[in-house]
Parts: sequence; C-alpha cells; structure tokens
Amino acid sequence: MRQRKVRGIVFGAGAMLASAALLAGCGTVGDTGTGTTGSAGGDEKYEIVLVSKVEGISWFEAMSSGVAEFNSDYSDEVNARQTGPDTGDPAKQVQIVEDLIAQGVDAIVVVPNDPQSIAPVLQKARDAGIVVVTHEAPALVGTESIDYDVESFDNVVFGEGLAEDLAQQMGGKGQFLGMVGSLTSETHMAWYNAAVAYFGENYPDIEVVVDQPYEDNNDDAQARANAEEIVRAYPDLAGYIGTSVSAGSNFAQVLKEKNLTSVNTSVLSLPSVAGPYLEEGWLGFAQTWSPADAGYVSALVALKVLKGEEITTGTDLEREGYESVVVDGKLITGDAILELRKGTFAPGSYPF
Repeated sequence: MRQRKVRGIVFGAGAMLASAALLAGCGTVGDTGTGTTGSAGGDEKYEIVLVSKVEGISWFEAMSSGVAEFNSDYSDEVNARQTGPDTGDPAKQVQIVEDLIAQGVDAIVVVPNDPQSIAPVLQKARDAGIVVVTHEAPALVGTESIDYDVESFDNVVFGEGLAEDLAQQMGGKGQFLGMVGSLTSETHMAWYNAAVAYFGENYPDIEVVVDQPYEDNNDDAQARANAEEIVRAYPDLAGYIGTSVSAGSNFAQVLKEKNLTSVNTSVLSLPSVAGPYLEEGWLGFAQTWSPADAGYVSALVALKVLKGEEITTGTDLEREGYESVVVDGKLITGDAILELRKGTFAPGSYPF
C-alpha cells in the first residue's frame, strides 16, 4: 500500500472548518492571453470558465463557490465563472466547450465526464490559443489536449484508502461490490479498480461479486434504484464502495429504510451529505476533498499559465493540501484527502 497522508475533519465547538467558500510548468503550453476579453498586461480581464460534469448537484454547487471565491480574490485580473450541462452526458460538455471556443474565452477548466471523448474539442480550444486545464482527467496528461491536469491527490492512494477502511469494517472477509458515477469517469474507475486490486493483494477472503461496478450517472434516482436492486440481489453482501456522492447517500438511505445493518460501507461523499449517515451508523467511512478548493486551484493554474508564470514542484497554489504541489509534466498533484468518520460532526457544523 502506498503511503497516505490525509487530513481528518473535526467539527464541534471550537473545531469547525472554514466555509467551503474559502478554498486548484512542465510540458508544452499553448499560446496564451489571446482570447477576446483578456490581454496579458492590458486593462481588460482574463475570461476563465470552469465546465462542471453536471450542474445542480451538491458537489458542483460547492465547486462553484470556490470559483466564485477565486473570482473575488482576483477580481482585478479575471472574470471567472462556472457552467455545465444539466445531465452527465459527455456530448453536452463537448457542446459547451464548442460554445466557449466561439466566444473566445481565455481559459477553459473542465471536469470531464469522459476525458477521451472531450479530448478533441479541448485540442481545438488549445489550437485557438485558449488555455485548457482539467481536473479528474490524468489520462490527458500525455496528450496535447491540455496545458495541465490538476489532481487533488494520487488516485490509487485514494482508492486504497476506501478499500483499507472497508476491509477493516468487514473483518477482512465477505462479499463486496461497488457503484461509480460513470464507467467512463476516469477517476471513479481508478478508485474502484485500485480498491479491487488492493483487496486482491491484501485481503484474499474478500470476494468481488460483480464483473464491473454499478453505474448511477451521478443521478440520485438511478443511484437509489441501483441500491434497491443490490440489497435485493445480494442478501449476503458484506461490503460496498460508492465513488459518487449519489452512490453513497442513496445506498445509506436504502440501508436505513430497510434497517439493514449487515452491509459495511466506504464511500466518496461531502461532509454535509455524509454527516447524518455517519453519525447514525448507516455509513461506516467516507473520503473526500474540497470541491471548492479544487475549483479555486484549477482556476488559479489557468491564470498562472495565462500570465506566463512557471508552475513547478513546490509551488503554493493557495489552498490547504496544495501548499506544495508535485508537478510531473502536465500533471499537478496535491495532498488534499479528507477523511470523514463518526464522532467528528456536530449539528450545523458542516463546511460543505
């Protein structure tokens, strides 16, 4: 197992985290500062737009607050905003990027639903002189489609963290399966596959009972339908990993409604979503990172590229967990894993 450096969240009197509103080189970098609104050294501001996977869900609402904070902090230099599709359809993301290219923005930051399908239009943006930064898309690091990809942590380490805690809950044995936001989501599959590999190497008595994880498309209704099917189809299930917020919360809700205490859980979530389920015992463990911080840092990387500033290992990107990033080619990696456990929440104290 790779070494994990994590930050726990502790809430309660005198121990609340700040609001999520306080929030993320080497390689070939495209021409910068050539959009219609921005100009290096001029009076006009750089136009930076973050394209989320899907708008209207808690994760990307939190990310939007980070973009807004970045816009406020750098208001003399940028106009920064977030947009995104109304569903997790990769084609809708592609169309939004096409529209932004036509508008001549200076930088596009994308959290791709499908990194491979969006790569050609990102290349088109760079060819037009637009800076392109991605988050949760390390597969694009070796391509000319991006200037940088920003990762909040090592994805294998994140997946192994979910697996280790779940294995401890399961006593190292029993049936396991998982649910991801999308089978084309690079990071979700990286975490899930890392967890499965970790079980194989360290816990041979944990049985993976599905060939591939369930998929919820980051949709609560689909996640709930999947959860109901899972508990019906696998009565001996002992362990579950969910890599979307919907996958975690809806599975916990189904367990609660059925008063099913035999399934152990380890999920991606948000403090505000996971908190009640952790305290009541319907979730055993959750990991996360601040989407607001990720949005802030990714937009800051775009600004630095536009201004011609070098980003190297050790660069401080101004948010906790990104104070000394590691840069490997076009890959920027922070150390921003947050662990969420029972006993660390007080009512009303969730930071995001």
